[in-house]
Amino acid sequence: MPASVPLFRTRRDIFDDLILDAVEGLERRWADELANVEFAVEDVPPDLNVYDTDVLEDGEVPLARLLPGRPGRQPVPPRIVLYRRPLEFRAVDREDLADLISNVVIEQLANLLGVDPEELN
Repeated sequence: MPASVPLFRTRRDIFDDLILDAVEGLERRWADELANVEFAVEDVPPDLNVYDTDVLEDGEVPLARLLPGRPGRQPVPPRIVLYRRPLEFRAVDREDLADLISNVVIEQLANLLGVDPEELN
């Protein structure tokens, strides 16, 4: 579709929608735990020599990062950052990308909550 048509969706828009779908599926059961969690998308991971345990990797390529947040007088909410291009590169099609995003969101949320990812399904 041409960009001037209202139905036009960029790859970035589609990616964002797939994240929303994954989170909405979890919110039905985990609303309280997800209430303050922020989700963000970056095109590519930052260029670091070493990644901490807060980064979910495939081989040595980061797919997502968990920033646990900070309570206190100036609280910072937890944030899960997904890296769009590495995730898209690993997906065969849109359905595969949706599954991959869902798995990454579940894995990072499980890390945040300190539970097994199977408990979130």
